[in-house]
This record gives sequence, structure tokens and C-alpha cells, in this order.
Amino acid sequence: MTYPSIYPTGATLYDPDRCWNGYTVFQAKEVGAILIDMNGAEVQLWKELHGMPNRILPGGYLIGSTGERHTAFGMQDGVDLVQVDWDGKIVWKFDRYEFIEDPGEKPQWMARQHHDYQREGNPVGYFVPGMDPLVDRGNTLILSHKNVRDPRICDRPLLDDTIIEVTWEGDVVWEWICSEHFDELGFREDAKNILFRNPNWRPAGGGIGDWMHINSMSLLGPNRWFDSGDDRFHPDNVIWCARETNITAIVDKKTGRIAWRLGPNYDETQQLRKLGWIIGQHHAHMIPQGLPGEGNILIFDNGGWAGYGSPNPGSPTGFRNALRDYSRVLEINPVSLEIVWQYTPTEAGLTLPVDANRFYSPFISSAQRLPNGNTLISEGSGGRLIEVTSEHDIVWEYISPFLGKMMKINMIYRAYRVPYDWVPQVKKPRESPIKPIDVKSFRVPGASPSGPKRVVSVEGVLPYRPDAALCVLTDKKK
Repeated sequence: MTYPSIYPTGATLYDPDRCWNGYTVFQAKEVGAILIDMNGAEVQLWKELHGMPNRILPGGYLIGSTGERHTAFGMQDGVDLVQVDWDGKIVWKFDRYEFIEDPGEKPQWMARQHHDYQREGNPVGYFVPGMDPLVDRGNTLILSHKNVRDPRICDRPLLDDTIIEVTWEGDVVWEWICSEHFDELGFREDAKNILFRNPNWRPAGGGIGDWMHINSMSLLGPNRWFDSGDDRFHPDNVIWCARETNITAIVDKKTGRIAWRLGPNYDETQQLRKLGWIIGQHHAHMIPQGLPGEGNILIFDNGGWAGYGSPNPGSPTGFRNALRDYSRVLEINPVSLEIVWQYTPTEAGLTLPVDANRFYSPFISSAQRLPNGNTLISEGSGGRLIEVTSEHDIVWEYISPFLGKMMKINMIYRAYRVPYDWVPQVKKPRESPIKPIDVKSFRVPGASPSGPKRVVSVEGVLPYRPDAALCVLTDKKK
């Protein structure tokens, strides 16, 4: 698929009466953390504050990072995690997970944070009625990195994922290390073989295997499954997903063991085969109590390329052996594994398979359930944010105008919608509808008006039947 060289950016569609209105925060590529209103106006920019992801807290506070470790030595290692006020002043900071001494660099403590974190008071990091994250105290759950060697996985260095809990004062009071649970992850022998040979090599530090690449992590929070007696879903348990292995799992907070797992194999039961392969997924989390769909698991199923296993025509070695050229947003019942709600190319009104890749983000991306039942979707690789109703209507759309300097793309890692009153420093903005543009007649200034000057009929030509070609392909009896 090719893209036009000219296309609109900013807010392109907005129906105030059907949206859950508020501010949206995201990381503007290589610019900083930015807050926009529903009409796309830029309300605030925290310049050069990084974010994996950026989050707004009540009171106009923002969480992010002041920088990343040099890429020659680290892979997406945030040097710290900081909370700043509306004016950019740091009011909380954590950076004391590991003391790093890289050649030629100043030795320093680092958080090595990447992809996610959660502040006490809120399980998922987005707005939930009655579950406000704490802003001046409380613990923080952080997804971090640690370099390890584990001969069960590979005989060379590995970039491992860890989850740590730190106090407001910066003390680490809990740690979970992914590689220690390798035997609980369900890898078949063919997957173990290719994983040993190629655990997703990265050039950092002379070569290291980013074997799991966990990209989201959150608490389950209060939920109906635990209330009905299922201990796998204890509110303190932690759910995460790993894009390179196609695994989503829940960790028992007390024991560290895997309590529930989806993937890496999707062909073992009838329920899994019906669900279909989840590939390279991001932002898997349980919809919190108090929101429509509470207790279900919401996942941005990227598609693209991921997984370890048997070779196939798209993966001659078995590395990244699962492939699909479109994305899905899935809401899944975690007990039955039934799809409760979804947004796929079909719901987007696209034709399978010919233009399914028009809803496709093979990396990054996210989905947030909103209080009115809508879902905010970050189609991250194309810098597109949409709010869709439960009936799959798009009621808000925004295209990021922020292009990277090195990679000329407008990618958005993840976006969050927050209520207006979380940002008391500014007046509630005016909400002005933006009607969809009729792309059949829209022309840029200077272009010729649509429609030919003369219209003639050709004698003997039958009326066009748009389904005729499809009938020939699909109905052999005709």
C-alpha cells in the first residue's frame, strides 16, 4: 500500500455529542510531551520530556523521563522516571535501580525504565471513576531492564525485562525477573531452538538478545472474577504482554509465578483457534471496575511479525514466524477467551483481504476504554488517534503533525484521554464539531474542480454491477 504525500493533520473529525470529551496526552515525536484538546489545539508542551508513555495526573502533573541511555550501550533504557508539575518542575524522581558505568560515559544511577509504569491508586494509568492515581505519595510499579545470562534461553547476553515496585522515597520493595520464569512460558521445542540461536539480537553493548520485549504492565485491580472466587485474578496481580513472543500473562504478586497465560501458541484448544493468533501485541490490560467491559482484557493486537517457532514461507528460520498484515483491537473474556468486542478492518468498513492493511500498526499502539463505552485507539505507527463507539463509528480522529528528525514518521507510542478537571490550570476549551470531509470532492487550493466538463453515454454498455467481479471469483456455479 502507498500513502499520499499530502494529507491533513491535526483533528480531522469530531462529534462532541458522541465523544467522551477531555484532554489527550501523547509523546510528540522528538519534540516532547504534548496535551491537546478535542479540536486538536495544543494546550501544553513539556519540551523534550520523553515518555514511554507520558501520563497526566490529577492537578496537571505529568510523568515522563528526562532522557535515555546511549543506544550504543542500552536498548530503550530510560535514565529516570520523573513527575513534573504544570511548569515543568520535577517534584518526584526515581533513578536508583542500577548503577551504570558505560565506556566513555559518566557513571550514573539509572531506572532503566521502559514502556510502562503505574502509580498507586489507579491500576491501569488512565482515568477510572473513583480510582485517581496519587500525586504526592504512594508506590510506583515500573517496567525495567536487567542484563542477564541464562543458558536455558541462550549462551549469550540477554536483555531481560523486570518489574519493580518502588516507594515514594525510591526504595525498591519488590522485583520480578522474567527469565527466572522461562519454564512457565509454554515454549515448544522448535521455539526454544530458534530462541537459542536468535533471541532477537540488538547491537547495544556489542550484541544482546531482546528476547521477550515486554511492552505493557499494569495491575488487575478489583474485578468480578476474583470476587467470584478465581484467585488467578487477585487485584494485586500484574498483567503484562511481550511483543516478540506473542505472550500475554498474569503474574501472581505473592509468589511471582505465572497465574494465567495467553500464547505463545494459539492452536492448542478450540477456544484459542477461534480467537486466532495474537501477534506483536501492545497495551494488554484488564478493563478496570467502573468502566464498561470491566473485567475483560483489552489488547491492541498489532499483527506484523513476531514469535519463535517452525519455519514457514514468510519466516525461513522460524524467527518472527507469525505474520499478519493488519491489526485488531480485542476485548476478551479472560475465562472463556471469547471475543466480547473488537475493532478490526471489518468493523472499520474495509474489504478483506485487499485493503485490510489500512488499519495496521505493526508496532507500538494502544487502546483505552472510556467511561461512556467508547474506545480511544492509538494506531501508533501512522500517528493516528481515533475514538470509536461500541457500534464502531469513528467520532473523533487526530493525525499527528509531528515528524521525527531521524525517522521521518509521526509515530505515537501511546495516548491517554483525561477529564478536563484534571488540568485546572486552563479553562475548559470550546468544543466545536468537525464534520467529515467529502474526499470525493475535496481539492487543495489551485487544483481543478471535481467532475468532467462533458458527460456522454456509450451506446450498448450495461450498468455497472460492483459485485459482478466478486461473483465470478467466489461462486463457481455461476
